Amino acid sequence: MDFYDLDLNYNVLDALDDMNFIETTPIQEHSIPPILKGRDIMGIAQTGTGKTAAYLLPILSLLEDGGYPMNAINCIIMSPTRELAQQIDQAMQGFSYYLSNVSSIAVYGGNDGIRYEQEKRSMQNGADVVIATPGRLISHITLGNIDLSNVSFFILDEADRMLDMGFCDDILQIAKHLPMRHQTIMFSATMPNDILKLAHQLLKNPVEVKLSLSKPAEGIAQYAYICYEAQKLGIIKAIFNERKPERVIIFTSSKVKTKELAISIIRAGYKAKAMHSDLEQAERDDVMYQFRSGKIDILVATDIVARGIDIDDIQLVVNYDVPHDKEDYVHRIGRTARAGKNGRSITLVSEKDQQYFAHIEKFLGKDVEKLPVPMELGECPTYNKEHKTKKKSYSGKNGKYRGKAKKKSDSHR
Repeated sequence: MDFYDLDLNYNVLDALDDMNFIETTPIQEHSIPPILKGRDIMGIAQTGTGKTAAYLLPILSLLEDGGYPMNAINCIIMSPTRELAQQIDQAMQGFSYYLSNVSSIAVYGGNDGIRYEQEKRSMQNGADVVIATPGRLISHITLGNIDLSNVSFFILDEADRMLDMGFCDDILQIAKHLPMRHQTIMFSATMPNDILKLAHQLLKNPVEVKLSLSKPAEGIAQYAYICYEAQKLGIIKAIFNERKPERVIIFTSSKVKTKELAISIIRAGYKAKAMHSDLEQAERDDVMYQFRSGKIDILVATDIVARGIDIDDIQLVVNYDVPHDKEDYVHRIGRTARAGKNGRSITLVSEKDQQYFAHIEKFLGKDVEKLPVPMELGECPTYNKEHKTKKKSYSGKNGKYRGKAKKKSDSHR
């Protein structure tokens, strides 16, 4: 669908023309009309599908059309991380280029007192759109720096990540300060039970827009190692010994493992940093600067803090732990092979994670190519989609398996 087929304000359409935005994505096509009609929305779509434009364009169009209080906050956009808040703010600047009466401010933690005062002043002067992380907005509410009594739009972006980060109570507390009559728009990449519960509490008769999960880009070469947990670090070192690491992201399941793995990789002689929620915002900014500038080659991160990473030339994504949801797998490996480029993904599959990887392969509709564990690391488990734990071992110069032959679907390739 063409953006001109939607009932958007002409000034918004002029900005889209300048940005060479012509056709809508599916999430935009199905979300923009009901938002323009004042309906609550529950949108389920993966990262990279155009969700930001799906809510910003209709809201900016409505604000530009008029009928909303002047010098008042009319829209609150909640973001789980500072990085995403900054990305939303950048998109806002582009889409609102020709809008003379719509202003915005991004509000997030991890900065100095001067920035805090700027946020306070902008909100008290009535910025139309406030893009905020939950903790920072709660701080301003507590200190009486912001008046939410005129808010007409309440948006939760990446709601699943906000719940993962423990912001559910903050979201509900913020919602209590909103007027009874307002429009709520919630976007999430996944739909766990906690999201359904939150949606039930916040949304009124919502339109549900749910897109099927897209498969990874064809430019991503996907590989896996079937291994024991204790073999994972040895496999990582073997991978980096074979090919010098450059622009690599390694995803782990916890911040504790993130810290430990980063230390082990650094001790092995590689330039790496950990990215986790225990870091102060200034420290996270410094890590990202070093990674973007090439001062470090390897970023070890959890899903939560990595969601705000937007870098086009990632060469390799390593799943140190198998994600338990196929959506997370697609999001993780989708950080490589962007902008039409090629990339690689490697997943380390331990015995306890075989069932999750089997579900991922079922979604992909194919078997991911299995690479042999290096001989010096010893025997490795059989990949069994029924989750039984059998063992194989290597022998001979060529590392062939001992024992009876297995079906192709159950063996390493």
